[in-house]
Amino acid sequence: MDLTPNNPDRLVLRTPDQERENPCRYSKLSLVSQKIGVDSSSSSWNSIENHGFTEQSLSETLIGGQSFVWDENGAGEWEGIIAGTKLSLRLKDEYLQWRTMGPKVFSKQEVSDYLWLDSSYQEAIDSLPWRSDPILRRCIEHLPGLRILNQPLDETLFYFLLSPVKSIPQIKETGRLVARMYGPELGGEKYGFPGWSALAEVPEEKFRELKLGYRARNVVATASFLSSRAGWIDSLSERSYLEARNEIMKLPGVGGKIADCVLLFGARKLEAFPIDTWIEKVLSLRYGLGKWNQDQKLKFAHLHFGSFAGLAQQFFFSAERLGFLNQNPGR
Repeated sequence: MDLTPNNPDRLVLRTPDQERENPCRYSKLSLVSQKIGVDSSSSSWNSIENHGFTEQSLSETLIGGQSFVWDENGAGEWEGIIAGTKLSLRLKDEYLQWRTMGPKVFSKQEVSDYLWLDSSYQEAIDSLPWRSDPILRRCIEHLPGLRILNQPLDETLFYFLLSPVKSIPQIKETGRLVARMYGPELGGEKYGFPGWSALAEVPEEKFRELKLGYRARNVVATASFLSSRAGWIDSLSERSYLEARNEIMKLPGVGGKIADCVLLFGARKLEAFPIDTWIEKVLSLRYGLGKWNQDQKLKFAHLHFGSFAGLAQQFFFSAERLGFLNQNPGR
């Protein structure tokens, strides 16, 4: 990754293979420039060109803490369940390939929307202050193509209600236990999200048997709240970030961090900036804000990183967790 020869103010995301070709060709990701072939069979692979992912940035996008429904199957393929449909992804040659295995068939636009493959991604990168912020720049250079997924809001809320004091593998395991017990069977031992109406029928003790612990109380209360308020959760996407944040924090077990996670990863509020232990480390150790309180850190993030602070947050989260920021800058 480097600055384009013709525009030193643009950080262009290119894979190593793309670096060896015309450097101006990959200056922008755009649906207009994608060559997409769609087979009539949902089980056949469809290809998207100019996707911008590397193996590592695709992996971090799918299993790096924003989604809990993806696994690598050992054959270089990623398998996930999105809105009750099985979706597979893989990188092959210069293509990102995808296929759906039912019950629904995703269109190319739906896959692109989910993975943020349109030109607004490059515009978001361009808007971040990497020109004057070497810490952020290093993170972007290590993980070119890392994105924020556009996930179903109801599922995102459920998984982050499971997240307090749990690791990523533990959140995935607990969510799958609930889906296996109460969700629709999709075939191949895969199960979809049950939906909040179905979860509202489950007694708290049954959730505790599925390793939810004290989180069971919050899931039960949230399910009861949502099942009696049709359209409430979807309305969050239509509100401003601050309005949605204040509203979702009325739910039991939803503090500022979980609210920001749900809004960033499920409601497309890209200014949301969740602060967990990894981000605390970045802000304290890398930016010298250790003595600042949470509100001050959030204000700094929103002022410094702007309307795409959430994208910067995901670069920090992955880079710090993977140890990239411990390396010498020249490496």
